[in-house]
Amino acid sequence: MKHALSALSMALLLSACGGDGEKTQAHGPDPKLPAPERGLLPSMKIAQPAAWGEQKPQVPQGYRVSAIATDLKIPRQILVLPNGDILVAEGRGGNAAKLKPKDVIASQIKAKGNTQVKGGNRLTLLRDADGDGRYELQTVFAEHLNAPYGLAYADGKLYVANQDALVRFDYQDGQTQAGGPPTKVTDLPAEINHHWTKSLAISPDGRYLYVGIGSNSNITERGMEAEVDRAMVWQVDAASGAHRPYATGLRNPTALAIQPGDGQLWAVVNERDELGPDLVPDYLTSVREGAFYGWPYSYWGQNVDERVRPQNLDKVKAAIKPDYSLGSHVAALGVAFSNPAMGGTFADGVFVGEHGSWNRPNPVGYKVIFVPFRDGKPAGEPVDFATGFLGEDGKTRGRPVGVTVDPKGALIIADDLANTVWRVTRNQ
Repeated sequence: MKHALSALSMALLLSACGGDGEKTQAHGPDPKLPAPERGLLPSMKIAQPAAWGEQKPQVPQGYRVSAIATDLKIPRQILVLPNGDILVAEGRGGNAAKLKPKDVIASQIKAKGNTQVKGGNRLTLLRDADGDGRYELQTVFAEHLNAPYGLAYADGKLYVANQDALVRFDYQDGQTQAGGPPTKVTDLPAEINHHWTKSLAISPDGRYLYVGIGSNSNITERGMEAEVDRAMVWQVDAASGAHRPYATGLRNPTALAIQPGDGQLWAVVNERDELGPDLVPDYLTSVREGAFYGWPYSYWGQNVDERVRPQNLDKVKAAIKPDYSLGSHVAALGVAFSNPAMGGTFADGVFVGEHGSWNRPNPVGYKVIFVPFRDGKPAGEPVDFATGFLGEDGKTRGRPVGVTVDPKGALIIADDLANTVWRVTRNQ
């Protein structure tokens, strides 16, 4: 069996061709979707890692980029605290058993594109005390966490979404180390944990937390009983921990953000695999209370996924379309609203961190894009903002995950392959 898998893995890699994957990607509110493609195995290809060396990500003219933290232990999501300090969640989770030979092959290929560093299971604090852009303090704020991912802050409380529980720390401005172990707010679904990341956002008044919880499969391979309380966003009462489904049918809501002004919740969502290199689009969407977004029965609204048995046509009829296609398999893992301090083209919209594909012959993602907004909604084609993570030589120096905008007008990017945090600022 081992030799068969090795031979099959090699065949898949050798059959994958190069080229520009972006040419077949559909972006925007009304993408043209191709017909589904089914086969014995999906395309599997991941870019080979390489060191940045003297190179850095490429950013638009008028902006500059610098590494403000290195030698981290798998940085995922980032939070800018009220005093300007930055918290970085570090770790790797998941414990799902492989169901089929395809899953074994996929895990081997995905592993080739990941860092070999062990996850930190911690929060690291970065501080630039004199405001010169150099974060001279890099220290562990809290450790012994369980694959921390989502971060949020309000009213002296710091919230962390571990892979198994939502917890909180008391926090005072200027604090560089947690005062003690965290308090549990509520347990989160953790059995199997096919999609282990738990994204997090908090309402402007600090009353409610929103937790994104991914599915336990690509398309219900483990049965619907494994999907209880999954593929949805929870609304959690911050004081009591009581929770309820806020929106459902979201296969893997990997990052959440609150829109400034109106408090609308938004998410980036990773969609299903094995329907071809250009299906199904990962997406950016407002998250409407009580809405159903299709998974597993349909995608991009009411396009039925024929693999799902039994089907549920009533659920399909109820499924709503997301707001904006990011393209298929880009693996969007970060989202952050911009502000006017970012300047010009990038003053109104959202930044999206795209970790990059492993499941199409021509790689896509591996960059940070900007989706422009007008009148509170996405408007126009996405704009590349930070590129060069995937080089012209086909190798990847880094893989973006979380993104956040400093109120002063800097984009902070977590790179979990290079174990680096990048900071992009506008030239003055």
